Amino acid sequence: MQKTFIALVFQLLFSVVLFAQHEHHHAADHKQSAVEPQPLLSQAMRLRDALTFSGNPLADGDLQKLKVLENKPLSAETVKGIQEIFDPYCLNIIDINPEGRVKVERGAAKAELIQNGWTSFLVRINNDAGITAKLEVESPNAAKPFHSPSFEHRVKEEHKLTPGQVANRFLEVQMYTNRPLQANLSGLKLEYAVVQIYCKDAGKREAEIAFHVGQGSQDLGFRNSTHILFNAKPAVTVNFRIRDSDGSPAMASFIIADSKVLSTGKFKRYYPLQSRRVAAFDEYPDFFFQPQIYRKDGEHVQLPAGTYRITYTRGPEYIPQIKEVTVPEDKTTFDISFDLKRWIQLSKLGWYSADHHIHAAGCSHYDSPEEGVDPKDMFRQVLGEDLNMAANLAWAPSWYRQKTFFTGQDHPLSGKTNTMRNDVEVSGFPSSHAGHIVLLRIKEDDYPNTKVIEDWPSWTAPVLSWAKEQGGVTGYAHSGWGLEPVQPVNKIPNYILPKMDGIGANEYIVTITQNLVDFFSAGDTPAPWELNMYYHTLNCGFTPRLSGETDFPCITDARVGQARSYFKTDGPMTYDGYVDALKKGRSYVSDGKSHILDFAVNGKLAGTGNSELQLKNGAGIAVTAEVAAYLPVSQDSVGEVIAKTPLEVRPFWDIERARIQKSRNVRVELIVNGEVADNTEVAADGEIRDVKFDYKLEKSSWVALRIFPSSHSNPVFIKIGNNPIAESKSAEWCLAALEQCWKMKEPSIRKEEKQAANAAYDNARGIYRKLIETGNK
Repeated sequence: MQKTFIALVFQLLFSVVLFAQHEHHHAADHKQSAVEPQPLLSQAMRLRDALTFSGNPLADGDLQKLKVLENKPLSAETVKGIQEIFDPYCLNIIDINPEGRVKVERGAAKAELIQNGWTSFLVRINNDAGITAKLEVESPNAAKPFHSPSFEHRVKEEHKLTPGQVANRFLEVQMYTNRPLQANLSGLKLEYAVVQIYCKDAGKREAEIAFHVGQGSQDLGFRNSTHILFNAKPAVTVNFRIRDSDGSPAMASFIIADSKVLSTGKFKRYYPLQSRRVAAFDEYPDFFFQPQIYRKDGEHVQLPAGTYRITYTRGPEYIPQIKEVTVPEDKTTFDISFDLKRWIQLSKLGWYSADHHIHAAGCSHYDSPEEGVDPKDMFRQVLGEDLNMAANLAWAPSWYRQKTFFTGQDHPLSGKTNTMRNDVEVSGFPSSHAGHIVLLRIKEDDYPNTKVIEDWPSWTAPVLSWAKEQGGVTGYAHSGWGLEPVQPVNKIPNYILPKMDGIGANEYIVTITQNLVDFFSAGDTPAPWELNMYYHTLNCGFTPRLSGETDFPCITDARVGQARSYFKTDGPMTYDGYVDALKKGRSYVSDGKSHILDFAVNGKLAGTGNSELQLKNGAGIAVTAEVAAYLPVSQDSVGEVIAKTPLEVRPFWDIERARIQKSRNVRVELIVNGEVADNTEVAADGEIRDVKFDYKLEKSSWVALRIFPSSHSNPVFIKIGNNPIAESKSAEWCLAALEQCWKMKEPSIRKEEKQAANAAYDNARGIYRKLIETGNK
């Protein structure tokens, strides 16, 4: 009887368990069926990219599975497949019940951290309440976020902590909500988020991790948190010993990656973790938007034991090298030596590199562009890219802070081989609709009788005039924006009207007739758009010089000096010498991988004697230069992609675009009045070669050399029989572009300034009309 009763009890309990399991599976199936596959798949794609950027990408097999799901019809299997891929990466499972209460359970991810480093995990959110608030993470074992530079200082700032409590603060935790992810929950029944954890200690450490969606959302009985035993791999201080090609210590660029390459061609992780680089607080000002870091001889990185693939170089005059390094487990410090290798050294030939347009704030620089970084942080970039001369420009989003660094003098960190000065880009000001302008070597950075940005002129001519009155050198920035032809065409010069709807060299078409423009920027917008405008104005007899820029970190955040100028001076390398060489045209534009040295016509060097040459009718010319270029012997996958990429897509200027098919040769072109008059091939093997062209001119012309689109000389202007350079067809194009510019810009010019602007445009109309009448037909 007793046995029978016990058996009945066990049977009843077994039935209850089976029923509970059935209900659990039924609820799970119901919950899964309630999840819409399309938005979940879209989020999965963003999570894939966010995990890659945050340094903990999906494994190769999971990437392949996700790709298969992406190409299949959407169904319940899509939802199931995404869960199977992402759930093993989840540190926690978060349930938000219909009343908005948050309950947290431990997930399947291994609880492994890195000492002095950040690790990214997923968390899964089952959101039965459809809440769209921010998901917040917190821990009593974590320091307060980013109130001061060091972790230890942040912990000590918290008042009334005992020594034991201080010792128990070994983490930092935060939700990763930067692009491509979103700050708030979507409200979907199922989604995933990324949590990042920093650990200052090594070894086993237990931490409490809690989540909520606003105060009062925590579930009862401490169920919104979990206690997790983490194992933090110890970090090793890896000291860098860096020698330049001449044996001197140097600053260089390093990309430190896991030795394993994923099927996507990307590395599993970059060190230090990109998404957690904060220049203002970290020991070294590494930028989160760059895979590379910059270190000088004697500086270090913190790395856990393991094998790494380190790519190191120092700007385009150097050959990138790769070193595989194993950091041992049994050491606290470890030294690695790096010997840099050049393919050319232009400074030994009297040519120095320069970028007239970089910024310490805005665009890619963090979430507070009005603050940005200090000049000393930018100077590390300048040194690491072997840029001899850099103009660090304050502009509107950073104006009121960055202008505090303006002195009208070189920055104190400047030396004999690398100089940086704070100057101005008029961008985000009332005149910006007509074109951003660069003001170099100015003595005063506040426009007369202005107190705020909004007081400045609403068109560009008054600002250019004011800068030149104080000895400044002026030009338009990122010239190609707004100069895109209304019909696609890559031929230059072409006669298709530009849109004039951008912030590049738009109002240049007016101010060039007023002698207010010293240089025309090139290298950071599509070359056909830039050069078409430039060639047409040269064909009208105007003589602005060409200068290279990057607009770092806005148009490109890859590196400073990605496009640059090389200039030559008669004396020591100084900022005055640089802007004078720029103004005279004793320079050329380059991506740093090809060079046109000492370009001359009949012995007249570009940039000397106003770059002008007087000849008799029908005279022949001898064009000479020394040319050097460097391409890898075989085109790699990156080079192949660049070569096939349309000219309107970054990088706009790159020697891989100039490679002749699969050879190691590039084409040097003789340009006469914008047209290719002759060309020759040279090997891009790093050797300096003499190039010569003989050509007969029938009319006054300007002459230049280029390796398109990698480098371009400044022009030499040749007058035949003292006749001016004047091409009627180019003047017609300029007049049409002028009318289009007035149509687009006039509505944004203030009423009180419109009379002066209209007079300037009218004067320009008269100049172009006269050129149309008297120029070469």
